[in-house]
Amino acid sequence: MEDVLDVYHRPYDEKRPLVCLDEASKQLIGEVIEPIPAEPGQPERFDYEYTRNGTANLFMISEPLLGWRAVRVTERRTAVDFAEVIRWLVEEVHEEAEKVVLVMDNLNTHKLASLYEAFPPEQARRIAERLEIHHTPKHGSWLNVAEIELSVLSRQCLDRRIGGADDFHRNRHVLERRERGNQMKELKHETDLLAAQLREPVFVQLRDVDAVDRHRARRRRVEAGEQAEQRRLAAARRSHDREEAATLDAQRQWMKNRQRLGAAHDRLRDVAQLDH
Repeated sequence: MEDVLDVYHRPYDEKRPLVCLDEASKQLIGEVIEPIPAEPGQPERFDYEYTRNGTANLFMISEPLLGWRAVRVTERRTAVDFAEVIRWLVEEVHEEAEKVVLVMDNLNTHKLASLYEAFPPEQARRIAERLEIHHTPKHGSWLNVAEIELSVLSRQCLDRRIGGADDFHRNRHVLERRERGNQMKELKHETDLLAAQLREPVFVQLRDVDAVDRHRARRRRVEAGEQAEQRRLAAARRSHDREEAATLDAQRQWMKNRQRLGAAHDRLRDVAQLDH
């Protein structure tokens, strides 16, 4: 416990950013009947019937000293999915950092061996060498700020029916734009409470404003690249859908022509039989 609190006491270091990671599952529930939107004086109404659309796994990545968080959504909870999130943190989000100080719990996939299941040994070792890992104690995962963020996410966004990944992404993007000042106050309050239990003083040290601005600008570039990739994939899907629709139209037209030729052939045969 003291080890994790000591990590939270460190001042912000651009070369050794503090990252908290946690994950949770969310059941995807679709509507059988379209809900009736809310109106003045009338709340939203929806039917009690629903459909089960499986589950989604949510990776919460939080940087409490920057007041920033992100959510990565996967279809499953596997070691490979965890390794891909770690690779994204180390090679894309914090590519210029010397070490990424990572706080996480003791889930069975939260270990360096997961990197070797997902990547070649050379890449896995390169990623592992840039990590400084601090595990929360057993039955003490509440020390992880990312778990607190998941609790906030559940109350603000996930306490409703979400039918699929698209619905979740629409809600997630709203919640990722939090005020960093409010989150710093929440972090100070939480660490004060934790230290009070240990009868130790706590000081949340402020960070260099210029370093934070540079870090946030780099983060925006990473997010802009991801959004551009999503737009490219969406355009490719639309193009594929158009090509598939054109193919179906050609097949339908071919069937119609074949039916017309068959009908004309039958009429000619009937006329020939009448002449004889």
